Amino acid sequence: MLKVENLKKAFGKNEVLTGIDGVVNSGQVIVVIGPSGGGKSTFLRCLNLLENPTSGKIAFEGQDLTQLPEKKLDDIREKMGMVFQSFNLFSNMNVMDNLTLAPKRVKGEDEAQAQKKALELLERVGLAEKKDAFPESLSGGQQQRVAIARALAMDPDVMLFDEPTSALDPEMVGEVLKVMQDLAHSGMTMVVVTHEMGFARQVADEVWFMDGGDIAEKGTPEQIFEHPQNERTKDFLSRILAQ
Repeated sequence: MLKVENLKKAFGKNEVLTGIDGVVNSGQVIVVIGPSGGGKSTFLRCLNLLENPTSGKIAFEGQDLTQLPEKKLDDIREKMGMVFQSFNLFSNMNVMDNLTLAPKRVKGEDEAQAQKKALELLERVGLAEKKDAFPESLSGGQQQRVAIARALAMDPDVMLFDEPTSALDPEMVGEVLKVMQDLAHSGMTMVVVTHEMGFARQVADEVWFMDGGDIAEKGTPEQIFEHPQNERTKDFLSRILAQ
């Protein structure tokens, strides 16, 4: 579904991504871990060209995104749901309107169709009773679950998560990870940047360890967590798992 070849990104003289290669197959859950400043979020934002790569190729379902005109790129982005650290909900709209806005405006769904799907998604993330609530009345965990439902309302082929629990209080992390876990088990293709090692162990098909703007090591959760080969991976895991 996604194929990245020699992906590089520089901000001025600061080279943040130094030449990443990777493949995400349909139905796979890829979890990207690594120290802060290693380029994980930049890599994720390059996948749907929220950040324009300096060089390299990003193929999504066979099309090189770096070669597409902006209009065609917008069409592709509809197939790539994204959930950010901050919830980015529209504060002046209730939950239902947050979920139905894009399907109606972008996909041309009628009100009844959009509302039916939105309610099904809210039930899926355990928030059907909050359909008329406004974001400011929700907890952080609830807002992030609404943000996930909003991304799913566009029927994406792949979901990108950029540290979706990093802005949450610890007791709210579990409710968001549970929704993501259920999503993974349903067969959704996912690329997740996270510091939640338990989630990576339980849910990932592959774990990618990023450091210094490159993927230093890839493997199954067992390979990465039990038998890491790269010294940088070993050092990172020894520090983070000791906390």
